[in-house]
Amino acid sequence: MKAGIVGLPNVGKSTLFNCLSNAKAQSANFPFCTIEPNVGVVNVPDPRLTQLSDLVNPERVVPATVEIVDIAGLVKGASKGEGLGNQFLANIRETDAILHVLRCFDNDNIVHVDGGVDPIRDKETIDIELQLKDLETVEKKLEKVKRAAKTGNKEAQKELSVLTEIHTTLEKGESVRSMIWSGDDHDNFVKPLQLITDKPVMYVCNVDENSAVSGNGYVDKVREAVKNEDAEVLVLAVGVEADINELDDFDERQLFLEDLGLEEAGAAKLIRSAYKLLKQQTYFTAGKKEVRAWTVPIGASAPQAAGVIHTDFEHGFIRAEVISFDDFTHFGSEAKVKEAGKMRVEGKAYTVKDGDVVHFLFNV
Repeated sequence: MKAGIVGLPNVGKSTLFNCLSNAKAQSANFPFCTIEPNVGVVNVPDPRLTQLSDLVNPERVVPATVEIVDIAGLVKGASKGEGLGNQFLANIRETDAILHVLRCFDNDNIVHVDGGVDPIRDKETIDIELQLKDLETVEKKLEKVKRAAKTGNKEAQKELSVLTEIHTTLEKGESVRSMIWSGDDHDNFVKPLQLITDKPVMYVCNVDENSAVSGNGYVDKVREAVKNEDAEVLVLAVGVEADINELDDFDERQLFLEDLGLEEAGAAKLIRSAYKLLKQQTYFTAGKKEVRAWTVPIGASAPQAAGVIHTDFEHGFIRAEVISFDDFTHFGSEAKVKEAGKMRVEGKAYTVKDGDVVHFLFNV
């Protein structure tokens, strides 16, 4: 699963990417610094993994991960190919969620592509370009579906109705993610289009050091502007996060955070939030060789979760032995959980819960 970092040039995208991935993407004070999308595989911070590791003492520990993509900055006219528009839009179409970085700080030494700081204007600039690109996609599809609908094809007529509704929404300057769907309309007709404005979004307000804890007036405006969207707003002092990231000593990092009034690095919050934005959850396997966090979609069945380890596990699934995380940490070991009668045996219909510790039995 990929989350793409997007925004206008010079809002802090590459600096944020560096904080998250330690990949050191080039960061400079001019537009289009990022030409090719940088991809970083980021560990999802999860204290539960550490707790399990302390109890089991395995040979190795493997965390869950999310791919973060740093995409070239977008400018007005991108939907028509201005700047690096076509490349930007192709890259963002390949991601599963959007991390939209908005500049919410004043600094005369960092140029703004539009001349002044205004996160609402910046948000609207990108929203419009993405909506225009989606309109182009929908209009092409409408031409084909209209012909099929005229023949009396019921499925085509249903699709025509859905596409027309999407077209109207986009023309009003609203994103597809704001729409409410009935039945299987989204899965059948919307999802295959891979519309950019249908992707879930998180707004990352890049603030100065003094605003790292509670935000500022710019952040308040962003929260007001997106209150009707199904979106999270995260406040992050990206420049400060970059400074913290340069410190090798954990205690030094913690002192830095405490001085700022923060309990943990904002980058850790963002990674966890991105994980949720992607509608993912974690289950664990715990043995002497390895304690590992596995990523599955929320709502995954036991066989589907087994298939993440290996496709043979899914095809030959027999049953799952499941321990809740709380029970495992309370009793301290798998053997003691069994003695207490707290291990459950679940079949194919079981829906895996976040934090489950699971052992799969299968036959191939």
